[in-house]
Amino acid sequence: MTLSPNFQYVALADEIETGIARGRFEPGEKLPSLRKLHLQMGLSISTVHQAYIELEKRGRVEAREKSGFYVRALNGNPMKQPPLARIKAEPCRVMVNDLAKTIVRDLQSEDILMLGAAIPSRDLMPLKQLSRIMKSMPADALQHHMSNYDLCAGNASLREALSKRMPGAIASVSAEDIITTAGCLDAVSLCLRSVAGPGDAILLESPAFHCFLQLIEDLNMYVVEVPGCPETGMDPDTFQEALSSHKIKACLLNSNFQNPLGSVMSVQNKARILAIAEEHGVPIIEDDIYGDLFYGDKRPATFKGMDKTGLVLYCSSFSKALAPGLRTGWTVPGKFRDAVLRMKLNTTISGPSIIQAVIAEFIRTGAYDRHLRQLRNKLKNQASAMAMAVARYFPKDTRITFPRGGMFIWVELNKAYDSLEIFQQAHRQKISILPGALCSSTDRYKNCLRINCGLQWSPRLEAAIQTLGQIIHHLS
Repeated sequence: MTLSPNFQYVALADEIETGIARGRFEPGEKLPSLRKLHLQMGLSISTVHQAYIELEKRGRVEAREKSGFYVRALNGNPMKQPPLARIKAEPCRVMVNDLAKTIVRDLQSEDILMLGAAIPSRDLMPLKQLSRIMKSMPADALQHHMSNYDLCAGNASLREALSKRMPGAIASVSAEDIITTAGCLDAVSLCLRSVAGPGDAILLESPAFHCFLQLIEDLNMYVVEVPGCPETGMDPDTFQEALSSHKIKACLLNSNFQNPLGSVMSVQNKARILAIAEEHGVPIIEDDIYGDLFYGDKRPATFKGMDKTGLVLYCSSFSKALAPGLRTGWTVPGKFRDAVLRMKLNTTISGPSIIQAVIAEFIRTGAYDRHLRQLRNKLKNQASAMAMAVARYFPKDTRITFPRGGMFIWVELNKAYDSLEIFQQAHRQKISILPGALCSSTDRYKNCLRINCGLQWSPRLEAAIQTLGQIIHHLS
């Protein structure tokens, strides 16, 4: 490469920035040292250093003390954001496509690249640490756990550990307020069945988590879909209108890093929505499973953290932040605690106390919070790499959300495309995606798809995004 004698550092900065955009350098990757580029490019060390300073000003790299310069994760969306959906909120029956069963079945296949599932890469899970804790448990303790039912409310040590780290999301929670469950969806199911019954209408933000729709369908309930903004989530005025127009029995909401949009409601909007729900006496079942996976400096607020009347039934899990196979979640159901506890007693009686004891010890030692700090940084870098790859390989009129936490990118294609057809063709290439049609009880979002950013970025993953792009282009 021949650089102009003038402003050589700017030309070098431009070239490196182009390399970042084209995927040559990945988010979080260390850039070549000053000395290496000095020898490689024939430029002075001062010029190379100025180029890196220029890239730092542009927000593309960051300097780490005594370590060098690294590619910075994206601060903004590399493509246009999807517009707010136009939906008339009316109660309707739910009929979820059986395709969801195929996606769940694919989880057991090592050959399928799970771009549609909501799972972190195995390499991001602290499996060895958890295994060491279990192996270190005394034989008599293991035998005790195996030979007895635990408390219906859940393992006492885990509920105590959870209560001590709750202040980031909820203030003044005691171990007695918490009920452990077999994952977050189990927590949501227990809470939903405790406050609503067949024929009742449940309010969801649209597009919605497809498993919520399946649950509502199986419980013979109706759904009222209210549109969500990809950036700020549900609008309080639209929420007020829905509750005033329809007999809503309960609201089921992702307030932080909504699945699938990745949106976060502001503190002000959460407070307004909670006040409206209280005015109408409508419980809010809050799924905060992604709340700990924030990319910024601070955990976002929760409905439960503002709840003064016990109307919010808070649900979460270790499935996304620790390991999905643990199947351990929890709920803080407020004034509905007795009803939820009775519902659990009549279904599962209690959970696996060995697993819960292992997680409790993992939290107690501080290992969980250390793991979370690393996981958040990796997910942020992976989301950036995924967004940049979509920008490289998908049609130019594609719109995407860029999350501030969690592990999804929501992709909106031109309305001429059908994501169900894309799914079928991609599946033949051993790639699984989540078609947007599964995220609504209507025919909306057929041109949309959800992509998992929980997988560790790799050449195989980039090749899969490139293949998806080729499939989409060939369908045009």
